Amino acid sequence: MTKQPVELPQPGIAGETRPVTPRRLQTNNVSLGYGGRQIVSDLSLQVPTGQVSVIIGANGCGKSTLLRGMARLLTPAGGAVLLDGKNVHSMPSKEVAKIMGLLPQSPNAPEGITVADLVGRGRYPHQGWFRQWTADDDRAVTAALIATDTLALADRPIDEMSGGQRQRVWIAMALAQETDVLLLDEPTTFLDLAHQLEVLDLLTDLNRRRGTTIVVVMHDLNLACRYADHLVAMCDGQVISSGTPREVITAELMRDVFGLSATVIDDPVSHTPTIIPIGRHHCDDLTP
Repeated sequence: MTKQPVELPQPGIAGETRPVTPRRLQTNNVSLGYGGRQIVSDLSLQVPTGQVSVIIGANGCGKSTLLRGMARLLTPAGGAVLLDGKNVHSMPSKEVAKIMGLLPQSPNAPEGITVADLVGRGRYPHQGWFRQWTADDDRAVTAALIATDTLALADRPIDEMSGGQRQRVWIAMALAQETDVLLLDEPTTFLDLAHQLEVLDLLTDLNRRRGTTIVVVMHDLNLACRYADHLVAMCDGQVISSGTPREVITAELMRDVFGLSATVIDDPVSHTPTIIPIGRHHCDDLTP
């Protein structure tokens, strides 16, 4: 049977996905690190509202540290992370969680929890003393399970899942949260190429149809170029370049940021930049 594409609920329809409120997320001269070691230094970044932004850079450059700072998992040693002009570290946790969701690297689930229960935890920010579980919560969880192709796994314990299945379940939990801003740290980890494309297509659908502002940390540069509206290239805790993939990706940037000799051509499918690495054993092939 041919798999049919999942249609996400359209914004503004009663009883379905609530409309997105445009949000302003930025860092002002923020410095971040661990145990007295500074990783990100005096970094200022304006996240484009309503776009898909992808942060790229070599290992250890501060990509994940920056994302954790924006998600208020790390308290800045200096500067501030602002959400709609407010310092996120002074806002109540539940208020931030209604606006901004996070999928971190290698998240941990309680032992024995089922897929449906884990995805349901994405609805926690919407609960309260006078607002318990509702039909809207059921709808959000079901839609997230369908969108990530995990509905058939709903009753199974998460610890029985493969790495790829677990990753899709975590993404489903982030989708069920229905936030205006979604931060994801390497969401395609453990996924085969087909599921990587499905996840990135899903995030693009979420952005295009709902207007969700999405920030993703990625290692795959060619997929980043295909799916990003806005690229942020980092090196040594600083933003080296930002803009559209065509504005950012050059052979010079590959050399300066990644220490990589490469040539940049057009992707014949997406017409975005495609990076062709040049290994030591192929350098002679390029010599006239």
